[in-house]
Parts: sequence; C-alpha cells; structure tokens
Amino acid sequence: MRLALIHLVAAAPLAFVAAPAVAQDSMMQPVSSEAIMAGKYAKAEHDLLAELRIHPGRPELLLNLAAVYSQTNRPDEARALYQRVLSQDDVLMDLAVNKTVGSHAIARTGLDRLNTRMTAR
Repeated sequence: MRLALIHLVAAAPLAFVAAPAVAQDSMMQPVSSEAIMAGKYAKAEHDLLAELRIHPGRPELLLNLAAVYSQTNRPDEARALYQRVLSQDDVLMDLAVNKTVGSHAIARTGLDRLNTRMTAR
C-alpha cells in the first residue's frame, strides 16, 4: 500500500490537486507537496519529473504530475497521465488517517473533472 497525501483544494474550475505521496516502504519526503499547495507548479513539475526518472510509473507521482498539468491548463498531458495510472495495477493510497482509496479512483476523479471543465467551456 502507498501512503499518499492527497488534498482536495477548492480551485476553480478544477478542484483536484493531488499533493505528492510517499511509498510506505520508503522514508523519502513527499515530493513537491509544498510547491503544489503554494501554486509553484514549475518547481513541482521539475521535481516530479526528476522523481519519475528514478521511479517510473509510480502512480502517486503520475497523479501529482497530472494535477500539476491540470492546474497549468494542459488537459491533454494530464489526461494521458491519468490514463497511464488506469493502465497499471490499482494501488491503495492512504488519503488521511483511516481513509484509503485506490489510484484508479483518483485517476477517474481527475479525468471526470477534466471532462467537466472541457464541457463547461
């Protein structure tokens, strides 16, 4: 199971920001959580891409990068990352104390919000 720090932030029109996650078997610090929450998307993107070079395919990193892409008006790139997560095994993530959700559910939520934003235009 992965330990994830996923925050739902009210940001119009997209309210889904996946703050970075930490693998349960690792002591690494959450990647880019402060940068994402502070709206420093360029830094978050840089850090997430660096982590993905080391750990390609980690769903928590892909979801966080997809959230950055969503927040920076790159829906096609975000959609591709959400689809990539859905093509992998579903991984349970801890959202908060006593609350877990699968990486597929998070990816589907991100896709739904992208689709809602696109149809609202």
